[in-house]
Amino acid sequence: MIGLLYYPYMASIVGKKRGTATYYYLVESARVDGKPRIVSQEYLGTADELAAAMRGGGLGLPDRVRHKQFGDVAAVWGMLEELGVAGIIDEVAGPRPAGQPLSAGTYLAVAALNRLVAPCSKAALADWWKTTAAHRFTKIPVAALDHRRFWDAMHAVTEQQMEEISAKIAARIVAVSGIDCSSVALDMTNFATFIATANEKARFAQRGKAKQKRTDLRLVGLGLVVTRDGGIPLTWHTYPGDKPDVTQFPDMITQLLARYQAVCGRSGVAAEAAGMTVVFDAGQNSEANFAHLAAAGLSWIGSVPASDCPDLLALPASARSIVDADRFGQLTACDTRRQAYGAGRRAILTHSPELHQAQAAGFGGTTLAKAGKNLDELAATLARGRTRRPRDKVEAEITAITAKPWVRRVITWQLTGDQPRDFRLTWQVDAAARTALEEEIFGKHVLITGHDDWPAAEVIAGYRSQSEAESAFRQMKDTHVVSFSPMFHWTEHNIRVHVFTCVLALQIAHLMRLKARRAGLDLSVRELLRELGGIGETVLLYKGDRGRPRAHRMLTETTPVQDKLAQIFSLDRYAPRR
Repeated sequence: MIGLLYYPYMASIVGKKRGTATYYYLVESARVDGKPRIVSQEYLGTADELAAAMRGGGLGLPDRVRHKQFGDVAAVWGMLEELGVAGIIDEVAGPRPAGQPLSAGTYLAVAALNRLVAPCSKAALADWWKTTAAHRFTKIPVAALDHRRFWDAMHAVTEQQMEEISAKIAARIVAVSGIDCSSVALDMTNFATFIATANEKARFAQRGKAKQKRTDLRLVGLGLVVTRDGGIPLTWHTYPGDKPDVTQFPDMITQLLARYQAVCGRSGVAAEAAGMTVVFDAGQNSEANFAHLAAAGLSWIGSVPASDCPDLLALPASARSIVDADRFGQLTACDTRRQAYGAGRRAILTHSPELHQAQAAGFGGTTLAKAGKNLDELAATLARGRTRRPRDKVEAEITAITAKPWVRRVITWQLTGDQPRDFRLTWQVDAAARTALEEEIFGKHVLITGHDDWPAAEVIAGYRSQSEAESAFRQMKDTHVVSFSPMFHWTEHNIRVHVFTCVLALQIAHLMRLKARRAGLDLSVRELLRELGGIGETVLLYKGDRGRPRAHRMLTETTPVQDKLAQIFSLDRYAPRR
């Protein structure tokens, strides 16, 4: 292990009190990087068990010890049960297929559980299930989790049924959590698949502009609409990977409006289109899309690339004023109007000192540094006098190095010499041009909105909720928890069901995060699951009277944070009884 210095081990017996009993462990400690740490621990038993072992009586020491995944699996299963996910699926999909040991709803709930906690293929799911304590409290045996059973369950749900199931689950989430769904954020992305080029069963898996930079793979597009309150998905939409996001916007808006009305109707809330605000980024901008929003009667908040608004960027700093120091610190804004996408619209120019500083650091430390390094390397090559390239080729390389607009504005260069062997390159950063660039662009955003009545602070707060949708996609691209990958499905229908289980996992994850935050624990999804995952179950196996092992189960020692999470998610209902 690189960078770690280990010192001699020290062994000791440590008692850990849980409830009214004390459990003893053989603990080995060592100094790691100069700090004392526990490097291993082995369960020995209770005081009575140790005494009995010393006398040669009682159960003695266990023959085997097994450790099972408990906390995260139990918490997620508890949320699935509270929402009644399996029951909703079965109600819509109908009776379980003949020969299936479990209902379609149970299989899809288990798939979502796995997708959230430890993403793996359906073929590997049964082996993962063995490492958890889930079979004890779900009563689902490993034998029922053959991957072919999952395929049968996926085929038992039609596309139309998935729409109805998704709407009912969203309504149930709103009813249970009480989240505010009047303001939502919309975003789109795509995911790479490993579907063969010749496969014609998944028509929407196509090559396009890959946001994961895998241009060699076929893509599946996914649009999400998430609540501003908690970032919980309300609706989702899959589309061919070769379709630009902007072309899918009308379908998403139409689907969102129908879902919003259905969710509000089932939750007993009056649904009016004007009561919902849709937030989206500049990638969805087009005259047609703004016209579609107007026809739907939806309020909206969007943005325009700052570089497209030289008139606003040219405004002096004195034209801006602090918006709300308590909420946004030193953020300043200028509230005005301008022509945008076929109509006069309210526009708000904002400037964030924090964003300004971050952009300046990124520009100087990364973008400009990279261009400078490449120019230095080219200058060194020319200085050796061995190049045979004509002047136009060398100038083309310099132009490519300085191609980015911001770089081009601040770097000046000179190429001297008449013959290739005499070419010499010098370059420098124009300090005045860099200062002008920073004052003009850095830290600035231009927001546009249909809310002419909202204070600027509310418009800005609404637009910032777009980060919830972006966060949802980042979460789905995390390969460890709530992950879209791996996806080992090759037909369009199975891909849609796979997306359904991924979105369901994301809904549960963000609902859990919201529940923890309301209880005073502000954790990311990964942090939340890591803390829950630290609550394990230890199974002590003793020799039985008739050959069958006798098992004693207990939970591992927990931290104060884990204790609070156990209380928040009521893990005691699934805890083992001794």
